[in-house]
Amino acid sequence: MPTGPKNASIKTMKTKPRAEAESKPHSNQIEAPKGKLGIMIPGMGAVATTFVAGVEAIRKGLAKPIGSLTQMGTIRLGKRTDALSPKIKEFVPLATLNDLVFTGWDIFEDNMYAAASKAGVLERQQLDQVKPFLSSIKPRKAVFDHNYVKKLDGPNVKKGKNKMDLAEQVRGDIRDFRKSSGATRLVTIWCGSTETFLESTAVHESVKSFEKALTTNDENIAPSMIYAYASLMEGVPFANGAPNLTVDLPVMRQLSRENEAPICGKDYKTGQTLIKTILAPGFKARMIGLNGWFSTNILGNRDGEVLEDPGSFKTKEESKLSVLEHILQPELYPELYGNFTHKVRINYYPPRGDNKEGWDNIDIFGWLGYPMQIKVDFLCRDSILAAPLVLDLVLFLDLAQRSSELRGLGIQEWLSFYFKSPMTAPGLYPEHDLFIQLMKLKNTLRHLKGEDLITHLGLEYYD
Repeated sequence: MPTGPKNASIKTMKTKPRAEAESKPHSNQIEAPKGKLGIMIPGMGAVATTFVAGVEAIRKGLAKPIGSLTQMGTIRLGKRTDALSPKIKEFVPLATLNDLVFTGWDIFEDNMYAAASKAGVLERQQLDQVKPFLSSIKPRKAVFDHNYVKKLDGPNVKKGKNKMDLAEQVRGDIRDFRKSSGATRLVTIWCGSTETFLESTAVHESVKSFEKALTTNDENIAPSMIYAYASLMEGVPFANGAPNLTVDLPVMRQLSRENEAPICGKDYKTGQTLIKTILAPGFKARMIGLNGWFSTNILGNRDGEVLEDPGSFKTKEESKLSVLEHILQPELYPELYGNFTHKVRINYYPPRGDNKEGWDNIDIFGWLGYPMQIKVDFLCRDSILAAPLVLDLVLFLDLAQRSSELRGLGIQEWLSFYFKSPMTAPGLYPEHDLFIQLMKLKNTLRHLKGEDLITHLGLEYYD
């Protein structure tokens, strides 16, 4: 298993003792994370098993939580001259990894060890070190409908007289897990497949219309929405890691606020889109023009297979295409970005497995209109990039529910940092710039603890 250098010399900013880093009094109250935090995962495939196996390996001291902001990131407090940068997990009261307990739903009957072995993300030697724990997590029967994910089918599926019956069964699973695990708090995070493209309709406008549609098996209600409805009705926060509508609907926003169960999504920002949200802000910052951006992906995991279906691909395409326009703002910079071509292709290529490859050809232009090109070939590991996002999201959603200021807001836009297509309040455009998203996230944490927000103005150093 590849590891980083053991004795690398890294220069870090010294922080003051924790006693000196106590936050200022603030009206927001954050309840302490007492007891266990239960993580419930619809879809126990590559991402979910990589996440859970990683958490257990880290708990056993076998690995490091690389890629996790909650575990490794710091947050600057006060002036640069204060030299105060505690770790985020020391600044805000997050659940610890030892607090986490897990359950999930899947259409296949494999326990997490068997599922992780088939996913092929982690090496067998590493998996075997956490085999007893992974083997103990067996999937509950899933809510599934082949019409929404046409490339998959499996035997471990719930049956019910209608979709409302299926939602009640999921609610029963949630209550059962809360009791059997001893968890004091729960979070649901979607790690399932991309569903076929759907748009918001009248049935999604209110709880009343949605519940009526559940009883009539309305085709506008996808399985992921049933999980979201069941979770929010039980007061459980919900994160959507796929580009499905799921919680990006009026009914879910209503339930989220009424039941103080925060929501966020959608679609984990991992490979190619991560690169776009790093590069595009740089182009705009330097006023470098864009003629075109052609992106293609090859991947061979279950996600790649599902995206062979045109309906599922359209759902993913909508998520991936929205990024550049929102970052580059062509309406403000028509001469630079008013006429660029953006193409996205995804190809299922079984030999590649979970090790996705993203190719980007970027046609830019500079001073006096002279053309230039950038070529990017990102050989990434999809689930390795996604797993730490899952960890951060469940810990931050739990924090949000324990915060008197955040729990009733519904959408947690400050978590946009983790998503390709971030949810926002109706009528508000999403912020896609990775660096602005990070500033938003950290400033939210500062605000919750009554610390001064960091503006980076810096004039006070030169008074």
